[in-house]
Amino acid sequence: MPRTHIVAAFAAAALIGLTGCGANAGAANNTADFPKKGKSIELIVAFSSGGAVDTAARLVQPILEKELGTNVEVINKPGAGGQIGYTQLTSAKPDGYTIGATGSPSVVVSPLDPARGAKYTRASFQPLGRQVIDPTVIAVQPDSPFKTLKDLLDAAKANPKSMTASTTGLQTGEHFALAQLQETTGAEFAPVHFSEGASQATTAFLGKHVDILVANVSDVTDLSKQGKARVLGVMTDERAPSLPDVPTFKESGYELTAGTVRGYSAPAGLPEAVATKLEAAIQKAIEDPTVVKKMADLGLQTSYLSGKDYGDFWASQEEDFKKVLPLVQKTD
Repeated sequence: MPRTHIVAAFAAAALIGLTGCGANAGAANNTADFPKKGKSIELIVAFSSGGAVDTAARLVQPILEKELGTNVEVINKPGAGGQIGYTQLTSAKPDGYTIGATGSPSVVVSPLDPARGAKYTRASFQPLGRQVIDPTVIAVQPDSPFKTLKDLLDAAKANPKSMTASTTGLQTGEHFALAQLQETTGAEFAPVHFSEGASQATTAFLGKHVDILVANVSDVTDLSKQGKARVLGVMTDERAPSLPDVPTFKESGYELTAGTVRGYSAPAGLPEAVATKLEAAIQKAIEDPTVVKKMADLGLQTSYLSGKDYGDFWASQEEDFKKVLPLVQKTD
């Protein structure tokens, strides 16, 4: 199989226009009774607390509360690489009182593999807005003998599966990145899947229970600053602003791009007026200067898309992942 870019749309994301809310703004006048006074909105996070998805949700939470005039409660439902939380989100009534953080590839891929038994499809979600693209990175222990990406990959080729590498669950971004790495370079690691998310994987890495941390920029920025991890490469076309000294894979001679795309969605079928109000609040929260700065401090560059454009982006990713899904359906 020829080398494949796992996320073709990832590299081209900047080409999608940054537009306003996709719903009809004229419907805003019909939203007076949403949300009802005293009725909270649940924001489901399909991973455990402490990870990048949870952190981003808690940053936008107070802005959403201000814009919507009601409490917004972040609910963590980790497990099965996000599938448990996504199931709860799509099973909820489409009335605007349940929304959720959605991240690809997990939300895109899980319904594509019949073996996963997902009870939802892409059509089960109503995208409300994209927040960020978070590139994938490879990191080792600070005292690791591997000083460069090439050193690590050469060792993994010489002794296949001799080193363990973390993922945040089956068919997640890290799992695809490892598969892509093997397909392209011949370097083979032994994946260890931490289905509750990045915080679980990071804890295992810090405890030296896994050799390699495969994560996102936001997961390793602080670890790098604190000297707790040595980041060897970023899977994007340009260096990450928060990791200016870390070369891209391309700079190291490997044409690889991969990352996680995160946004917010609701169960499909929202009343148009409710969708309009939610999208407007989410855009306000994502683009709030304080939130943007805090996200940047975490190594995350805000990349807002409206609900409609996020949905189009999601559909293009689905077509890309259909082509490469066999890479992560093999027995590890």
